Amino acid sequence: MAGKAEYTVFQGRAGDHNDLAMPGAKAIGEELQRRTGISPTVIGTPEPATNGGWREELDAALPSLKKLQSRFEEVLAAGAVSIAATSRCAVSLATLPAVAKHRPAACIVWFDAHGDLNPPEASPTGYLGGLALAGPLGLWASGLGAGLGLDQVVLVGQRDLDPYELDLIATHGIPHIKPGADLANDLRTAIAGRPVYVHFDCDVLEPGIVPTDYQCEGGLSLEDVRACCEVIAEQDFVGIEIAEFQNAWDADSPPVSPGALLDALQPVLAAGPR
Repeated sequence: MAGKAEYTVFQGRAGDHNDLAMPGAKAIGEELQRRTGISPTVIGTPEPATNGGWREELDAALPSLKKLQSRFEEVLAAGAVSIAATSRCAVSLATLPAVAKHRPAACIVWFDAHGDLNPPEASPTGYLGGLALAGPLGLWASGLGAGLGLDQVVLVGQRDLDPYELDLIATHGIPHIKPGADLANDLRTAIAGRPVYVHFDCDVLEPGIVPTDYQCEGGLSLEDVRACCEVIAEQDFVGIEIAEFQNAWDADSPPVSPGALLDALQPVLAAGPR
């Protein structure tokens, strides 16, 4: 397995508001298989969304998330690049501690309209996904471990941040790269030559490009994403998790292909370990 890409699709429940992200992750896996000829490893079983509070959702998700974490441990320990479709951002509670353990020098480039930096007591909504990066940073105990430092985080595209998150970013000088003409160059500066692991939440994009749960105006274009991925591909690439792609605009709409999104991500999908 060393020196190649390993593909994973997460199909368990992880704080879902609706039933569209699990088939969205499956669609990404199928498209990657079509392009590469490699069948992904599937973790978890789809279940109906319950749209509950963070504690209820975490308790329900933990068995599948622990299986996914074991999968990531195996992939990263072998030196492979990890390419994963992870349905919801809350899945990062499991993936990022494994990255921190096996690639401790890596920076986490967090593409998202949100920071997901709240611990439960600071969350305005109680939504599990809003705690997704805070857990691996040790800001609260998820039961899945931690290991990341705030100096390893690079935020890209955030435009809906809560007061706790804004204070955390300012206090610790976390790079926060906003959409704009210098996006790719600013990202290169923030990475500073480090290995890179990418979390890509589809709501970082301008609304209307792909179906996703949240719609936040002022997002990235697919051209912006590709330019960022070209910068990331210059580095030692650890892997990517693609979250929050929904396979349709709503429950009654026809399926939407992830092809255009994967085209934009292609520079990193084609990158290998160094």
